[in-house]
Amino acid sequence: MTQLRCLLPLLFVCPAAPVAAAEPLHKQIDALIAAGQKGHEKERAALAGDAEFFRRIYLDLAGLAPSPDETRAFLADPDKTKREKLIDKLLASPAYARRMAWHFDVVLMERHADKKVPRAAWEEYLRASFAENKPYDAFARELLAADGTDPKLRPAAKFYLDRDFEPNLVTKDVARVFLGRNLQCAQCHDHPLIDAYKQSEYFGILAFLNRTYLFPNANDAKAVLAEKADGEVNFVSVFDKAKKQNTTLPRVMTGKAFEEPKLEKGKEYKVAPAKDVRPVPQYSRREKLAAAMTSAENPYFARAGANRLWALMLGRGIVHPVDLDHAANPPSHPELLDLLAKEFVARKFDVKALLREIALSETYQRSSELPAGSDEPPAERYLAGLLKPLSAEQLAFAAAQATGPIAKDPAMTTAPANAAGVTPTFRNMFGGQPGLPDHGTTTNLDQTLFLKFGGAVRSLIAPRGGSLADRMMKATDPSAAAEDLFLSLYSRLPTAEEKQDVAAAMKATPDRAAAIQELIWACLASSEFRFNH
Repeated sequence: MTQLRCLLPLLFVCPAAPVAAAEPLHKQIDALIAAGQKGHEKERAALAGDAEFFRRIYLDLAGLAPSPDETRAFLADPDKTKREKLIDKLLASPAYARRMAWHFDVVLMERHADKKVPRAAWEEYLRASFAENKPYDAFARELLAADGTDPKLRPAAKFYLDRDFEPNLVTKDVARVFLGRNLQCAQCHDHPLIDAYKQSEYFGILAFLNRTYLFPNANDAKAVLAEKADGEVNFVSVFDKAKKQNTTLPRVMTGKAFEEPKLEKGKEYKVAPAKDVRPVPQYSRREKLAAAMTSAENPYFARAGANRLWALMLGRGIVHPVDLDHAANPPSHPELLDLLAKEFVARKFDVKALLREIALSETYQRSSELPAGSDEPPAERYLAGLLKPLSAEQLAFAAAQATGPIAKDPAMTTAPANAAGVTPTFRNMFGGQPGLPDHGTTTNLDQTLFLKFGGAVRSLIAPRGGSLADRMMKATDPSAAAEDLFLSLYSRLPTAEEKQDVAAAMKATPDRAAAIQELIWACLASSEFRFNH
């Protein structure tokens, strides 16, 4: 099997370089990646071959592997623009919206348990948002403004409701997800290790939220958000011996504080508090948060969003980790991050448009194999395609697609057979810990045993009508069976040696069915299948 490379992260900062403004964004990306890197042209990997690119882009934009028929057609297509056409096809497909729904479910909810908003409704809300290519700023405003009272928008309130609207948890996660700043250690004092993360910044965000609570209570599955008309934020640093009381109005980062209207006493509410009555204040601090976060006066929103989309495609952020943006952890390519953030705003936060330009770049399309004799470079130099572990959802859908009947759904409107049934099991096994970033890099003995003996995996590789195992059983030529196996699992043709290995394995035992299932299992459990490269 192909041996895959792991790239080691080391610090590399790219100096400024002039880029022609008239150049397409993907060309500017490549110029800024190359700028200032001595020996870049000699050290960088060649562009990925068609097979490597085809599997990579399918997994990144559609969330599953292509069918053998699609792979054969793409490899045989002489059209020089076929990569660009494929990118556009995938971005327009229903599978893209499903893939982005998976990804942003993990980004936003970090595997938190489903409590007040059912998973199906949440996933459909995400899928529909990305299917219509809702602008990223509008999407964020919906999430941050939702209170759960409107049935149509209740799924958007999951970000709040399924965290039980615990103010400190919500404050931390709003800053991490939408600003790229993990302020957790700034709750009790200025961050001890990151000078830029101040306690006042943490409480400036908390001030938007501290008046909000769950109504009627946190234990009610149908709870909604309610808000008081008063309540200030006061804080003391645990390191301040004088115990000076500090206060702040709502503000994002070091931006201008929101000045609040002075309301006539007795007229603070649209709906006054009473027994079993949800209060509605005349002035809502929480409603101001959505506008403040996405305002042009807050450049960190576009910067964090662009960085996350880059990380989705390239396997790491220009600022890495994506939620630790500060001066002591500078971007590997500052000018590139500035450019992407600027273009994201200029394109009205069009997620598809930004992903398309990233996918068209040579930086994205580089092979994961370096030139012969090259040492492993720092990952952030982007000299080669980085290995990206498949998410739990990608792994489930790719496995179901690869082992099932050959897909006859070019628009990818339907999920592969058995995918829905095994996805929850794969999530439980390969998903990250609730409340923590899910990078998909954790490996353990349970996962190994699951792949070897798990009922979900064994059900996928068992022979059934039209499945990979069924097709290989019926193949009269071992070479044809080997091609079907490798095209289905790896989206490439086998080498001559690999064809011989498959033929030998199929002849080694009189139990042809068992031998074929073991071959499929070996490919399914391999690093070549479990990584996008």
